[in-house]
Amino acid sequence: MSGRPRRRGPGWTLRSSVHDREILAIALPALGALAADPIVSLVDTAFVGRLGVEPLASLGVAVAVFGIAFALANFLPYGATPLIAAAAGAGEPDRAGRLGRGAFVLGLGFALAATAVLEVAATPLARLMGAGPDIVEGTVSYVRIRALSLPAVLVVLAAHGVYRGHQDTRTPLVVSVAISLVNLVLDPVLIFGFDMGLAGAAWATAAAQWGGALAFVALAAGRDRRRLALDAGSGVSLRPLFDAGVALIVRTAALVGSLSAATAVAARVGTVAVAAHQVAFQVWFFLALVVDALAIAGQARVGVHVGSGDLERARSVADRLLGMGLLLGAGLAVVLGATAGVLPGWFTGDREVIAAIGTIYPFVVLTQPLNATVFVWDGVGIGAGAFRYLAVSMVGAAAVCVGGLAFVIPFDLGLAGVWWSVLGLMAVRWMALAWWYATGSLGRRRGRESPAT
Repeated sequence: MSGRPRRRGPGWTLRSSVHDREILAIALPALGALAADPIVSLVDTAFVGRLGVEPLASLGVAVAVFGIAFALANFLPYGATPLIAAAAGAGEPDRAGRLGRGAFVLGLGFALAATAVLEVAATPLARLMGAGPDIVEGTVSYVRIRALSLPAVLVVLAAHGVYRGHQDTRTPLVVSVAISLVNLVLDPVLIFGFDMGLAGAAWATAAAQWGGALAFVALAAGRDRRRLALDAGSGVSLRPLFDAGVALIVRTAALVGSLSAATAVAARVGTVAVAAHQVAFQVWFFLALVVDALAIAGQARVGVHVGSGDLERARSVADRLLGMGLLLGAGLAVVLGATAGVLPGWFTGDREVIAAIGTIYPFVVLTQPLNATVFVWDGVGIGAGAFRYLAVSMVGAAAVCVGGLAFVIPFDLGLAGVWWSVLGLMAVRWMALAWWYATGSLGRRRGRESPAT
């Protein structure tokens, strides 16, 4: 049945579904691809943590600074995936090809601008994030080195969007695994073997990202050119990507701004506090992207069904995705709870830092089911083309988070206050997305926000 889905409540299903195969075919390979960058950060954190508290704290602030540019750049795959999927679902390979070429062009333009900003403003950004005199030099060095890899990062992200739009998450998985392996090998060699310390971690990551970008360029220009419709028609299509990108950048800026503000406040609490926050946040963020594999499936599969006009099937797929997300979130919470006594020690041997992690670890554990439904709903909304609603609701959630953070230092709330604010961010997002889904808005704005140009 096609047309507008009936107005109804959330309606998620925990039982197996006819959609499981199509969801898992996208989600399982996407899981490995999504995990690539967090794994790089986790590996960096594990190795740099052996250098001492100050390098680990420098890495925490540097990752937050660089993460702003990286997260904002996610507008590219998140915008390209549903737009290309909709074009493919509508049987329009020429439009899909123009969108694919446009993604690469837009990505390179954004990368060059972001690289220039980070190279010039690395020091003030580090200080803005709360880096003290003891860690600002290491933070700036890491940011400037990794900024050199931004063009490669954007090529990789554009390729992810193009491949996902064509329902292929296996190729990005292979390239992402290669990136992680290169970083894993180079980290100890450069950090310890060549005695480069924190800078060695940055160079290892940059080299790995450039290798991944070159691999994607070779594949897209050769073996996969016809399959990705990159040889179909002529020209590039930037307007739909730009329109979606503006809304997604606002959405992501609000999210990243909130999380970066949390790191900045943790840095002002103290060096031990921001080191502990870095470990806890990297674990939290890594698990968020584990669940985000289902969100990618939502972007791709909901996008295809909305593009073909079958909104009833799009809603059915979304219901199943929500059920799977809730189960996955509960499972992750159980695993985290069971490893509470050993996991912090994987990242640092400093007793003060481990003790500080223990004060905020319950937040990491207990937010998993909440996070899971939020991320899946977010992916469904992107697949349905609800870019503007996602942007506005995220700004509201960010305001709640930042408002909470404003009380941490004056009232001496410590790291717990930082994480209560993060919990507020996720709770407001959940309520906004639940309302959107319950009102039957799935697919309502696709025609307006995804013009076939």
